[in-house]
Amino acid sequence: MLSRQGHRLLQVGIALLIFSSVEGFAIPYLASPPLGLSVHRLSAVQAVLLLSLGFLWPRLDLTGAKARSAFWLLLYSTFAILIAYVIAAYVGAGIETMPLAAGAAHGTRLQEVAIKVVAYSSAPTGLISFALILWGLRGDGDVSAYRT
Repeated sequence: MLSRQGHRLLQVGIALLIFSSVEGFAIPYLASPPLGLSVHRLSAVQAVLLLSLGFLWPRLDLTGAKARSAFWLLLYSTFAILIAYVIAAYVGAGIETMPLAAGAAHGTRLQEVAIKVVAYSSAPTGLISFALILWGLRGDGDVSAYRT
């Protein structure tokens, strides 16, 4: 299962690189170009993170439930924050949640709340996933155990 999940993370990482590349062309046309640039950068960083974790994933020492939890929480966290930024860039909002990136982009109360709920939900899921990944890296680091 860990090998299959690692492969999926590699696929999602490459998909995010493609998304980042294509999204870069849309930056000038978004309601908030600075937030569009943030989306571009964020998706590129997330792609590198998922590619790295995809290669690492088969080496984790996790049971089925912990591996599934770490995998799905990681993906949720990754896409929740990215979607929050995409929404903010598209509607020109986000000053309440991401003021440094949003600048003066201020949306309606509903838009700002939606962005905040989606963005803030990514933090605990990401932290739990990273804690599980760190737990999966426990042990002596004997790489011979990972050779197939």
